[in-house]
Amino acid sequence: MTQAANWDVYVMEFARSKNQPWVDLISGMYHEGVMDLPFSFILAQREKRNLLIDTGFMQDDNCNGFSRKFGIPTWISPLRLLAEMGLKADDITDIVVTHAHFDHMGSIAEFPNAHIYIQKSELLSWYEMIALPKRFGHLTAIIDPDNLRTALDASIQHRVTLVDGDKDNTLPGVHARLGSGHTIGQQFVVIETENGRRVISGDCVYSRRQFTGHNNDGVYAPLNNAVGSVWEQLKTIDKMNEELGGELDRLVVLHDIERWKGQSIVKEIEGLRIVKIV
Repeated sequence: MTQAANWDVYVMEFARSKNQPWVDLISGMYHEGVMDLPFSFILAQREKRNLLIDTGFMQDDNCNGFSRKFGIPTWISPLRLLAEMGLKADDITDIVVTHAHFDHMGSIAEFPNAHIYIQKSELLSWYEMIALPKRFGHLTAIIDPDNLRTALDASIQHRVTLVDGDKDNTLPGVHARLGSGHTIGQQFVVIETENGRRVISGDCVYSRRQFTGHNNDGVYAPLNNAVGSVWEQLKTIDKMNEELGGELDRLVVLHDIERWKGQSIVKEIEGLRIVKIV
């Protein structure tokens, strides 16, 4: 019998913004005020593989200042968090990028041995958009061109796989699902664990409320933070809902305001958490 390709999955919370208005993120949340928004990426481990789903971002004198521009005062280096798990940058074997925004792809250059998996439509659409005249700059306001340069360099080194739509077993037990809307080629990730499948959101959703509706009426709520269409966003939420079978406790939201409530806290470093998904 073939052994199931199950992964140990950890949420690595590396940053938090302050006084983020809910309505900037999700349509219809005009009266919800502000919150401190967590930022995270995923470490998944199986046998000799160390997989990241997204990478977080760096924040030092050499970075382009995106985190400061968007008011993210609380930050720990993703490399420091990985060191807390006994890993060096060179130990990361694979990276699945949900989408190319700076807070999800901003540390990509730190992992020279990793093979990168990204949707073909995601990477190529950003190359197209960033070449548009300056008047289209709203589209690329949270794209760091250095991340795209890194992806090109990795492509030249044959370290990039362009995923074209849905793909089972992108890695054993890791399934890519195209989830357009927030960006043109965003993907969410389905990953096998010993307790069943878990769905990693990317930024397809910021809250489970987008599934349940603002009044618990089941009417999907789209994002306000998106370059794709509302139609594509709602189709993606429905696609995720089908993948979940309606079981929202199997959803891992990377910007979860509840900070992965009910999961096992492995470590807490300067108020930021490493959480094991059970």
